[in-house]
Amino acid sequence: MLGESEDLVQKLWANVHYLREGFTDLGFDIGHSETPIIPVMLGDEDKAKAFSAKLFEEGVFASAICFPMVPKGTARVRVIASASFSTEDCDAGLAAFKKVAASL
Repeated sequence: MLGESEDLVQKLWANVHYLREGFTDLGFDIGHSETPIIPVMLGDEDKAKAFSAKLFEEGVFASAICFPMVPKGTARVRVIASASFSTEDCDAGLAAFKKVAASL
């Protein structure tokens, strides 16, 4: 499929840029990743775990990444963008992040 068209690759990167901009606009630190994996830096391991659990309750799957996978104090929630996401999907995910951040 990828050999026949670059549409999916272009859609993936459009979603990555859209989400990065959205997270930044919401005030999240997203580090410097240059891949479709977007780390939302939270620092505290307990906060990252709680954040991930609350996102799941909102219908968003974003894994908490904590020590020993990353150094202590650099815990994050990992978002993996997909070409299958619509703009509405991205907006719903960003809204969930905003809601969870406000609750924590």
